[in-house]
Amino acid sequence: MYQIVLCTCPDKSSAVNIANALVDEQLAACVNLVESVTSIYQWQGQRQQDQETLMIIKSAKHLFTALEKRITVLHPYDVAEIIALDIQQGNEAYLNWIDSMVTKQ
Repeated sequence: MYQIVLCTCPDKSSAVNIANALVDEQLAACVNLVESVTSIYQWQGQRQQDQETLMIIKSAKHLFTALEKRITVLHPYDVAEIIALDIQQGNEAYLNWIDSMVTKQ
């Protein structure tokens, strides 16, 4: 029913832009920004190491497709990391708050 979606951005500015859009459009109840995570990965045959901002997005499972599309439009990367994890358990009051903050579409 509820999900945490993880998405990295190249900088805080782009993460704030995406986070504001997701919350304003009721695709997410809350977005935490974790600055300066080090990402090490392969891209186009080369090992890369970058400092990124990690978004921890709290949302509802039924909104994933719309949330993914919105992030893809706003994200500066060619291929954005967008990974959803189902929330198995949580504080009932907090989960109810998520439900009250996101669109029912």
